[in-house]
Amino acid sequence: MESRPVHFIWILDVSFSMSGEKIGTLNYAIREAVPEMRAVAHDHPTAQLMVRVLTFSGLARWHVATPVPVEQFIWQDVGVDGGTNYGDAFKAVARELETPPMPRRALKPVLALVSDGQPMDEDWREGLKAIDATPWGRKAVRVAISVGGDTDTSVLQEFLANPELPVLHAKSPKQLATAIRWASTAAVKAASQPVVSGDSDGGKQLAPAYAPPQLDDDDDDDVW
Repeated sequence: MESRPVHFIWILDVSFSMSGEKIGTLNYAIREAVPEMRAVAHDHPTAQLMVRVLTFSGLARWHVATPVPVEQFIWQDVGVDGGTNYGDAFKAVARELETPPMPRRALKPVLALVSDGQPMDEDWREGLKAIDATPWGRKAVRVAISVGGDTDTSVLQEFLANPELPVLHAKSPKQLATAIRWASTAAVKAASQPVVSGDSDGGKQLAPAYAPPQLDDDDDDDVW
């Protein structure tokens, strides 16, 4: 059978509040998750997993702008810079979810948002509306990971667009690594299922098999 692309977009907060151990753990966790993403892609031969990375601080920038097949994807560490502009990031993603540049015969994209902060831009909802206004934005499998205990999780919950989907709260390096691993694998498996005709919000529902992990407190782990 002909393979169809699954576009996986990391949307990463790289504001100054992510300095130190947070950004170090994020880089390590995604780098370590890449082989697991390749394994998932190998197990789903009808889906071609394509990866790219958007970072945002004061502005949004494509860290990896061109979709790269996961077999060729090599993680390049990100650094911190500036404030937290969600709206600019959401608008940048929305532009990529139009058709074109998204192909018509794609599977559901994955949007994986990781942040530890609060929006500094008052119009961030306009960016989120731009995502929701695209057909692929409405179909996307969305996951959101909160880093540390100071995140405005209401923003992440609105990004998920479904009150039944939980925000993953990673309050330690170990928990962040677990959350990244899940987002890199289970969400891709969910996205690799064919889009059902008339399914306008496929990404807002996850089958029980892809349920997010329980990030239990670990007394032996450093807590942010």
